Amino acid sequence: MYDQITLKLNVDPFILGALKEDITSEDVSTNSVMPEACMGKVELICKQDGIICGLQVFKRVFELLDDTTVTELYCKDGDEVKAGQLMGVVTGDIRVLLSGERTALNYLQRMSGIATYTYKVAGLLAGSKIQLLDTRKTTPNNRIFEKYAVRVGGGHNHRYNLSDGVLLKDNHIGAAGGVKEAIRMAKEYAPFVRKIEVEVENLDMVKEAAEAGADIIMLDNMSDEMLKEAIGIIDGKAEIEVSGNVTAENIERLKNLGVDYISSGALTHSAPIMDISLKNLHRI
Repeated sequence: MYDQITLKLNVDPFILGALKEDITSEDVSTNSVMPEACMGKVELICKQDGIICGLQVFKRVFELLDDTTVTELYCKDGDEVKAGQLMGVVTGDIRVLLSGERTALNYLQRMSGIATYTYKVAGLLAGSKIQLLDTRKTTPNNRIFEKYAVRVGGGHNHRYNLSDGVLLKDNHIGAAGGVKEAIRMAKEYAPFVRKIEVEVENLDMVKEAAEAGADIIMLDNMSDEMLKEAIGIIDGKAEIEVSGNVTAENIERLKNLGVDYISSGALTHSAPIMDISLKNLHRI
């Protein structure tokens, strides 16, 4: 879960932005049927099996609208939940419950979907020492939520953003004039605490990256045969990451290659949402 500093500085502004997107002046529907404050309760119900994630964010949506809102939860992030399960109850001003419902569920459904898909993919690597990594292929303004969901699902985070580490991709290499040149320039510029990772697409690039002293070599979109040759060339000189259209359907072929990391953009850009509802709203 997010600590209070992270919550207030980095999470709250995004939630408030999402609420403002949904309520530009007023909630006309709610104000028409509930002109005055009235206390009520609504139930949080899971509609399909999966891994729940984002409960703190769900709760926070209502608190930002009214800090007297109380959310009682019967599960925690990372729990396996079942269709039909009552996961919590939210109590507060009915106007708050109605106005915050969609935003709260959007976060919870999206984050739970990512956690559920990541859990499935990570399970396919069980028994190996490979770390399953996400990428920067996240929804704009939702990275802090989506990368957290990957961790809850049993995956690991690659760099958070462009300031987080050196990853020299094909266009960086093209701009520098070659693999060796790009690595040399990165070593001269980047702080010594930064590892240097290089994305390579063929065996010549693999040789150059290994000889130039890359810390991590990413083997991108290679065939099984080429992957085996590349791993032999690296021969322990660098850590190895495999990437390129990795999904639940094809990841098992990479399990026994002896690589350190497998990254998958699908964890965030292709995970379906988990079906969750707020139901049975009633006055109290």
